[in-house]
Amino acid sequence: PPGFVESSCRSRIFWMKLNKLLLQGKFFQLEINDPYAGPLLLDEKLASRCGYVLSEDVWGNPVFRASVLGCHVANEADELFSLTVNIKVSSFLSMRAAVTYTYPMYCSYSSWASREIVCEENYMEVSVKTDVPAVSNDYTVAWMSALPETQNVAYQLWQLMFVSPSGRKRITVSDAAKLGYSFNNTLSRVYLRAPYHSNESDISVVSGVNMNMVTSTSMYRQRWLLLLIDTTVSCPIDGISFTDTALTWTVPSVIPTLVVQESTFLSKNILMGVDDQVIVNPEEKNYLLEHNETLIRITIPIGAEGGKLKSSVSGGVYGIIYNIDLFLEHTWTDADWQTTKYTVIKSITTPFMPQIPTVINNTLPEERLFNVAFGHFLPDVSLVAIAIGNVPFTLREAQYQGFKIYETPFSNRTKGFILEVAFDDPYVLKEYVNRNETKYTLLINYTLSVGPEMTLYYHSAEVECVIADIELPEAVGYCDEENMYLAIPTFGLHQYWNLYLGNKLLNRHVAFTNGYFAVTNATHLILQIPLFAAGVIYEEVSFQKIKARFDVALKKVRTMDTLQMFSVRCGFNSSEFIVCHPDGTIIISAQMKTAPAIDMSKTKLRDSSCKPREHDERHAFFKFHVTTCGTSARFEGDHIIYENEISYEKETLPEQSIPTITRDPDYRLTVLCYYRAKETLVLGAFTSDPSTSPPFGSGTMVPRSNIAVHRRVRQALNVVSRVSKDESFMEFYEPNMAILKQPVEPVFLEVELKDKSPDTELYLENCWVTGSLDFNSSPRWNITVDG
Repeated sequence: PPGFVESSCRSRIFWMKLNKLLLQGKFFQLEINDPYAGPLLLDEKLASRCGYVLSEDVWGNPVFRASVLGCHVANEADELFSLTVNIKVSSFLSMRAAVTYTYPMYCSYSSWASREIVCEENYMEVSVKTDVPAVSNDYTVAWMSALPETQNVAYQLWQLMFVSPSGRKRITVSDAAKLGYSFNNTLSRVYLRAPYHSNESDISVVSGVNMNMVTSTSMYRQRWLLLLIDTTVSCPIDGISFTDTALTWTVPSVIPTLVVQESTFLSKNILMGVDDQVIVNPEEKNYLLEHNETLIRITIPIGAEGGKLKSSVSGGVYGIIYNIDLFLEHTWTDADWQTTKYTVIKSITTPFMPQIPTVINNTLPEERLFNVAFGHFLPDVSLVAIAIGNVPFTLREAQYQGFKIYETPFSNRTKGFILEVAFDDPYVLKEYVNRNETKYTLLINYTLSVGPEMTLYYHSAEVECVIADIELPEAVGYCDEENMYLAIPTFGLHQYWNLYLGNKLLNRHVAFTNGYFAVTNATHLILQIPLFAAGVIYEEVSFQKIKARFDVALKKVRTMDTLQMFSVRCGFNSSEFIVCHPDGTIIISAQMKTAPAIDMSKTKLRDSSCKPREHDERHAFFKFHVTTCGTSARFEGDHIIYENEISYEKETLPEQSIPTITRDPDYRLTVLCYYRAKETLVLGAFTSDPSTSPPFGSGTMVPRSNIAVHRRVRQALNVVSRVSKDESFMEFYEPNMAILKQPVEPVFLEVELKDKSPDTELYLENCWVTGSLDFNSSPRWNITVDG
């Protein structure tokens, strides 16, 4: 078919290329058409013996090369050459029902050098003119060793003498063919073709390059004529080196086994080529051809024009391989051979070079869109599947899901794959971070088909974007005559943050237990807090007036960091109340509803010296500590109950006097304050010297066990103080252990009286924090002062 076969004649080599596109899904074989024996199937043994090569170019197209001195080439006067090849194509591996295409090739070559050497991939070939003098004037050891054997040369029959480290071997041409050699003569030339690494060959090192060498003499005897021809051949078998950016091919300039008189050596011309094309100006393609007296060096950048980069996977790692088909032609002269043309054909493939793909985050926060580029890949890589958030999708499913996937070219002839996913997609992970930001995380798992082998390659990536897209709620507070109210937006509640009362999560159970009333509408949580409910802070309590505050903390769900403090503060006019402060202070505004009215100035507590601080006709205002004014304490369950009594006693005459009638009523009012026996109090530590120290500080605090904290008590009290690791008070730091705390970080301190005596009570009189282990050092932050 048209375009199936291309052929050319380069120097003395037939080149034929088959179009791989027309062979897709098919199998093919080559047959060499022998004019006498008919078609012969081309195999490795026939190829190396007869001067044929079957390989692939860097693009995967089958390439056939043949020497014009090949076994089945028709030769006309050593100038015109022809070879016919049968190309058999079948859809079956067994090659049944094959279609045969007969393709003749022609080559014209007359500019023969005195000696020509070809170093092909699978054979070495040397041909010489038969009019070349048989023996050099400078007799070599090899020639001298051959002369005694000439007496035994058969009449009118070519024979070969091989000289190797193991000794000399003289065989006939037919026997040499059995060993893989090919020898023949044409009208004006004789040639020898040898396989690499035969038993008769030897390895030598020339200018750092390993050379495979066959030292041989061809002998022919007729009457008085004895013809001895040097058919030695030597070819490089390595000389390739690689870096991350280039490959280098090195060939010796002078090969001693081929140049007997090195002093007469003269290099005439050096050419390089790619495939079957001579490169006249290598520098135009960024190739570097350099040579000196000992070496010829060709340097090719990885990825340069003329070669091909191929993707590959090795051990689960993506990488590339670069391949280029080069040839080198070196022409020189010397005293023995006049002109030698030395041609080396080399297909070079780099080792696997890992290329870790990069993930480029081009995310557009303002558009709330992930834009992720994944590359760089060669054209032989394709994306076949993708997983988002560990959920696999085919490309069609991904497009249907709303993901946008497309290829994009890069400047260095590579490509990448672009993925676009909206922040709000359900497969995007979302995490509330900092105060008002969301961290969006896109987990991607790529599945790619790599190279012509379609090897699957997997790569995972994680892309994050943090944007300030959360608005912290703002609460509104207001009051009525008996209650405080907080209206808090419900957006993000329980998702991003929770409400806390101290260290307790403010849920419906806590609200109900504390006497709050909570109601939720479409946008807000309305919290109603009675004036005398638990958790209310009384900032100022005076006669018939209270300034109260209620605080609710907005804390992050996961980290418990406090984001906002919602407070409502109001003043109340109240004629009757009792306030039990955490520090043991009790404040009472008592309204005396008696008939007739009594003199409120004459009311008192159990200790008659404890009188009202303020009063009017119907109210008395008391303020005292639980340790004074005759206050008693008792335990009930997990509570301590402090009790006192407001009383008014009628005026009476002295005992000697005659009793009188009075209208003053007898009045008694019992006052009770309930405290939990174990309760966590949240107190702030303020510096005693605010001019030199910040209001909060970082430092170490050392809890000490078994310290008598009331110096005026004579007996030794068993008092234990411990620092808990959290608000649960379940796990504690070891005693006498320094604990480092950062500013505004809570400290959970427990002080416990171990004595069982009913006459002993524990009061935390003074508690403070210092910046060092010296408790008297400055600055000093007070937590409690005088209880």
